[in-house]
Amino acid sequence: MRWTRPMLAVSGAVTVLALAGCGSDGDRAAVPETATGSLEHLAAEVRCEPDMQTDEDEIRQALCENTDGRFVLATFATDRGQREWINGAKDYGGHYLVGRKWVAVGDTPVVRALQTTLGGDIEEGVDHSGHEKSGGATHSAH
Repeated sequence: MRWTRPMLAVSGAVTVLALAGCGSDGDRAAVPETATGSLEHLAAEVRCEPDMQTDEDEIRQALCENTDGRFVLATFATDRGQREWINGAKDYGGHYLVGRKWVAVGDTPVVRALQTTLGGDIEEGVDHSGHEKSGGATHSAH
């Protein structure tokens, strides 16, 4: 494909808007490049001492706490394993900071604070707050 002047102008405008933080989150700090590494490396980046809960070949998962709050940090052996885990976990609600083969799960302020250090994309779980309780059943988020 050959780039024409109008195409380059549109591409440049889109880039400028993206870099300017256009939208409702315009006052939020710039998101750094997404971090990579082991669970221990990621935990060190956000200054938490990981309390290992699962240490398997396919997934490593720990509870963490730092000055921003409490969260779960998980790393995965494969992209597919990560996506399957996220898709299943989202049914329970929650807020997910997603990087390459890692996820941090916590409340919105915690996830946003972690994003300023680790980068990544925020994904939201299913919101159960609008559902009525039936027969004493309740829904809880992570």
